[in-house]
Amino acid sequence: MTFLPKKKPSVPHKTEHSQLPQFLASVNISNHLNGCITLEPEKLCRIELSKEAINFSAAHFTIFSRTEREDLHGHNFQVIGEALAPVDLNGLVFDYAVLKKALKQLCDDLDEKTILPEKSPYLSIEKDSQYVSGIFDNQKLMFLHRDVITLPIANVSVEELSHYFLKKLMELPEIKNKDIREVVIKISSSPGQAGTAIWRTS
Repeated sequence: MTFLPKKKPSVPHKTEHSQLPQFLASVNISNHLNGCITLEPEKLCRIELSKEAINFSAAHFTIFSRTEREDLHGHNFQVIGEALAPVDLNGLVFDYAVLKKALKQLCDDLDEKTILPEKSPYLSIEKDSQYVSGIFDNQKLMFLHRDVITLPIANVSVEELSHYFLKKLMELPEIKNKDIREVVIKISSSPGQAGTAIWRTS
């Protein structure tokens, strides 16, 4: 009679953290006293700031071409900010009061001003001791310094304004140093008409 050698019981291969499947990359891994591994999905929350006070009233004209532009007029611009961030063990995301304060300050800087674009291919800006002038199609539009603000944008549109707000926010240390995964800025010039800019972590 022939006896076959006994097979050794298989021992599960120990898997290192770096060898875990890709779908586990977004979970927290913790070891308990009994040796078991528990997988805790990361909790993310999107905070929306749509306070009525986060707004500004400003005059502008949209430029369409070298010879076409809107007449000077104004809007009550409404600003909405969103941030996606992890929820901590205390059930809170980062202190988003800093985001609310920054948005309000940006609005206050533009409130009751005429906005002129510094980077328009069709408008040039001249300044002297008394006036800020926009030169468009050989016409000069003159404003007192106190009544106008120029911004590093190509046009005074909701598209450009939303990106301007987003860029200014992400330059602030108290915001860019937070664990924020995404920031969304939406600016509307009237109900149902808005431009949205988005920043995400790389």
